[in-house]
Amino acid sequence: MRARRGKTLTEADIALWRQVARSVKPLPGRAPVEPEPAPEQAVPLATDAAMRAVATALPVKAASPAAPPLAPIERRLRTQLRRGQQSVDASIDLHGMRQDEAHLALHAFLRREQRRGCRIALVVTGKGALAPALFGDERGVLRRMVPHWLRLPELRTLVLGFEEAEQRHGGSGALYVRLRRLREHGP
Repeated sequence: MRARRGKTLTEADIALWRQVARSVKPLPGRAPVEPEPAPEQAVPLATDAAMRAVATALPVKAASPAAPPLAPIERRLRTQLRRGQQSVDASIDLHGMRQDEAHLALHAFLRREQRRGCRIALVVTGKGALAPALFGDERGVLRRMVPHWLRLPELRTLVLGFEEAEQRHGGSGALYVRLRRLREHGP
């Protein structure tokens, strides 16, 4: 099997493609396309003793649970925020912070507000300087990085979803962050 532009696919690429092709549901009225069969290769059989030696040498790692998915803020809640019928429970302003400071401050803020029972938080990142960047300096770094941070698995246990704030709360220089409820562990 060859890829575009004359590149040859590796065996791992081919195996991945076959796995994906088996999981795809064809469009209505179309017959399923069977992936090309894998070429038969002679696989040496491992002895029972060799299998046990490998099994004992490899550490068993428990599968970590997947990070919960993000969901957009519902239209009704967004409308209530826009009209002022729903207020923002807490806010943090990250202006003037370096990336590492802002990341730590954001993480601590979200944890604290989740424990307090906060539902909607406002994270102000700023829009970046209006002047053009000089000598390759980046403008609006936090504006770009905060959404990336909110998607990370470490914050997914805190964040249910986020969207750009309404103009009255900062517009493109701020984000509404909906926090997950803190689960109480009962007896």
